[in-house]
Amino acid sequence: MQTLARLGTGRVIALAATVLALIGVLVFIGARYNAPTMGLLYSNLDPKDSGEIASKLDALAVQYTVRADGSAIMVPADQVGRLRVAMAGSGLPHGGSVGFELFDKPEGLGTTDFVQNINEMRALEGELERTIDSIDAIDSSRVHLVLPKRELFSRETQQPSASIMVKVRGSQALGKPQIVAIQNLVASAVPGLKAFRVTIVDQNGTLLARATDDPSQSLDITNDTDDARVAYETRLSRSIEEMLEQSLGPGRARVEVRADMDFDRVTTASEVYDPNGQVVRSTETVSETNQNTEANDQQPVTVQTNLPEGQQTSAGASGAAGSQSKRSQETTNYEISKNVTTQTRQAGTVKRLSVAVLVDGVYNADKDGKASYQPRSDAEIKQIADLVKTASGFDEKRGDQIKVVNLRFVAPDTGIVEDKPIILGLTKSDLLSLFEKLITAIVVILVGLLVVRPLVMRAIEATREASTAGAAGGMAAAGGALPPPGSMGALAGPSGSLMVGGQSGAEESMLDIGMVDGRVKASSIKKIGEIVDKHPDEAVAIIRSWMYQGS
Repeated sequence: MQTLARLGTGRVIALAATVLALIGVLVFIGARYNAPTMGLLYSNLDPKDSGEIASKLDALAVQYTVRADGSAIMVPADQVGRLRVAMAGSGLPHGGSVGFELFDKPEGLGTTDFVQNINEMRALEGELERTIDSIDAIDSSRVHLVLPKRELFSRETQQPSASIMVKVRGSQALGKPQIVAIQNLVASAVPGLKAFRVTIVDQNGTLLARATDDPSQSLDITNDTDDARVAYETRLSRSIEEMLEQSLGPGRARVEVRADMDFDRVTTASEVYDPNGQVVRSTETVSETNQNTEANDQQPVTVQTNLPEGQQTSAGASGAAGSQSKRSQETTNYEISKNVTTQTRQAGTVKRLSVAVLVDGVYNADKDGKASYQPRSDAEIKQIADLVKTASGFDEKRGDQIKVVNLRFVAPDTGIVEDKPIILGLTKSDLLSLFEKLITAIVVILVGLLVVRPLVMRAIEATREASTAGAAGGMAAAGGALPPPGSMGALAGPSGSLMVGGQSGAEESMLDIGMVDGRVKASSIKKIGEIVDKHPDEAVAIIRSWMYQGS
């Protein structure tokens, strides 16, 4: 207390503030070293899921932090796997939707049918959302069902419908098969719902499928020809990239294909006859002979007929006429060979093909170990172009184009900064850790030298001065010789008189320095004088303490 009193109020306050600051720094550093490494438990959480997960972590007495406005929860990295299993066992996270667990809670006796129907529809929508969210390309979804209730005495019933909003991950896009799959998935889960009455919209407001009464018009906004063309271009570009990566290396080539395709379906029918391929099918031969004889009663007017009776000859009496015909006909039927060809050309014929190939250069290590870029030679570029032409089915008559360009690739920015060794194999994080430890050691040493050591030294000096003053006072009371003239003055005992030049105004026994612990060296006296000159305030404080003790 005497030491603190001698320091003064200002110095005591500064000392206390320094001690408190030191304690705070030590506590902060200790907490920093003892804090566990945090890992991501869940991200992109719904606020309701975040609250339930936080309550579950509090019940498990697990340290956690909430980030990104409550959508991300961090836990100790060594407990991430165990906590995810525990949360999954509790059905967390729900994904921002409520499923059939809505009926796990007991309902009151006064629950109406309307409330039950609403809860049933909410539960069905939540289950559909969870199922749709399980698709890789979809980040989240919202499902709205319209389940009309048939009115009493109504002849017509309104068909149910559904509206779905999907949020696609990154820059991906849903293709026609995925859209049809979602439509059929929802339609199969809702009684009476048809797939063509399901509307699907993405997060950008693009209509992917619309509800209609005509099943053929549900996906009319999606063009089959475009899908076929994109599929062909993607397949061809990927096959060329895989082929080039075998030689150039992974990620060293980029191929883009643009195909001008004809999707007209053409049917051609042709008949070809072969005149040299005659085959006798049938032969018909007809032979006909006709003979006709006719008698004539009229006598011809001749000399013979005019002769008297008895003179006519028999030949003249038998006048007769006859005719004879003969016909022969042959008919041969032949089968002529013919070839009937019906050709149908399917849609998707390539009319023109354009292929752009971008290849990276060559990287060689220099003397310092750094990679230096070198462009590829013209001969190598020509070889790559010939290879691409062969793989893509290049046809010069069709007007196809192949372009190979060599440019340096830029490394993609992944957002992850690699912690590379800086010096002596130490990374930046290692150096920061060592720097923190070094700062801690320096602070501890400075506190020891500037705060603790002066306090200890002052306490020791005060103790020594108190004992020296007590011994000097006792000897002066017992009586001692006066110092010789011209010698250094001495301090008086309890009487409080000060000796200057070895003389005093009062008649008291003075202390002889030579009698105190043998002889006192002149250097010691000189050193005490220097201390007094350098620390006048401390010397005054010591003298005051002696005076206080003497009184």
